[in-house]
Amino acid sequence: MIKAKLFPGVVLALASVVAVPTWAHGNQNHGKPAGEIKLEQKDWGIGAPSSKATRTIEVRMTDNMRFAPNRIDVKLGETVRFVVVNAGKVMHEFVLGTKRELDEHAALMKKFPNMEHDEPYMAHVEPGKKGEIVWTFNRVGEFDFACLLPGHYEAGMRGTINVAKK
Repeated sequence: MIKAKLFPGVVLALASVVAVPTWAHGNQNHGKPAGEIKLEQKDWGIGAPSSKATRTIEVRMTDNMRFAPNRIDVKLGETVRFVVVNAGKVMHEFVLGTKRELDEHAALMKKFPNMEHDEPYMAHVEPGKKGEIVWTFNRVGEFDFACLLPGHYEAGMRGTINVAKK
């Protein structure tokens, strides 16, 4: 009889312990707010708001582990909107960087294939969907882009961006 009377109290106490941290957590948004861009200078340029794009380049990703085009020429100071189309049936991504950065990231992806991608120079694109990156190329040089999902980079899913003086 005592056990039956104690049970509702124990349940209520446990529910309170669980509920308080949930209320304290609030209505926090775990993703980036819409339109927020990390403006961090990288060796290959800096992210930019969509309104600053002066040119749009569509890049298609296929299950043949290729990008089309796989070679892109831009001018120093140009802000490009990359519309990245996943024409395949598997997940692909478009990541801008230097060869060294991409090699390092590819190694991490082998260890942690489900790691999150929230940098302005990365677009993780579901099959049949589109992604977008807006990037200002403010450094001269040859830079790279790649799909760093395990096996894709190794299969040759990469390309080059040549940034030349105006």
